[in-house]
Amino acid sequence: MEIRDIEIFLTLAQELHFGRTAERLHVSPARVSQAIKKQERRIGGVLFDRTSRHVHLTPLGQQLYDDLLPVHRGLQQSLERAALSAKGKTEVLRLGMMSSNSEDLRPLLVAFASRHLGCTVQIRAVGYNDPFSALRRGTIDVLLAWLPIREPDLTVGPVVCTEPVVLCVSSTHRLATRRSVSYEDLADEAVLTGAAPDYWRESLIPAHTPSGRPIPGGPSAIDGTQLLAIVGSGEAVCPAHAHALRYYARPDIAYIPIHDAPLSRWALCWRTSSETTSIRNFAEVADDLGPLPL
Repeated sequence: MEIRDIEIFLTLAQELHFGRTAERLHVSPARVSQAIKKQERRIGGVLFDRTSRHVHLTPLGQQLYDDLLPVHRGLQQSLERAALSAKGKTEVLRLGMMSSNSEDLRPLLVAFASRHLGCTVQIRAVGYNDPFSALRRGTIDVLLAWLPIREPDLTVGPVVCTEPVVLCVSSTHRLATRRSVSYEDLADEAVLTGAAPDYWRESLIPAHTPSGRPIPGGPSAIDGTQLLAIVGSGEAVCPAHAHALRYYARPDIAYIPIHDAPLSRWALCWRTSSETTSIRNFAEVADDLGPLPL
């Protein structure tokens, strides 16, 4: 089985969608279908149950996925280590981030690099609609996420940074000219939702105002591009983290401080079963620096 066919199989097993698999691997859906049929002929069994609406792993497909995933991961890590050794490095730590504000982490990245010369940190973008899947698939080693984090298979490390919460609204919205707003104001608005864990939505977008009025849910978004498009059109408003003012400034968007929102705290987390020396070293440096105020 060729390496590319293995990548296609593993990706389809994760996405369970031919179109998304093709997009993620930058190939055509026909190439994905061809690779799977080739593998099934070689193995002599069906790996996926496919209908016009759904794709599911068969028991044979699940067995193959469980066997191939650690092998493929080890192969990738071996190639990465070889490339790093050629550059005088020995290790790589893949840090997942849900936002694009990696520059805010510069003090942490510089401090880690100065203490651990043989390890390179690589930033990976992670969608906030399913933030922990990248950790569980092994495509990142550690994730920076806002608290709380209530996942039994993950270790929650030190708080890396803190920042205020703001309300993201259309620049023509009635609240756009206010110096600050309260969660009480959200009872009169459609508030954008997403596919993140329920406890995250509740920490950022409570179900009720301080006086007990319900905060109505509006349309949903799975990433920042969708969020800004919906908010910019005036369809909904959305609480957001304050770094959006610097990294997602747009003429059709306004950000207003929510004066009764607690500070958001961003912490490192990783799979407990996959903890490494590099992860522990990175967490130690973050702990030594203390939370960075954004």
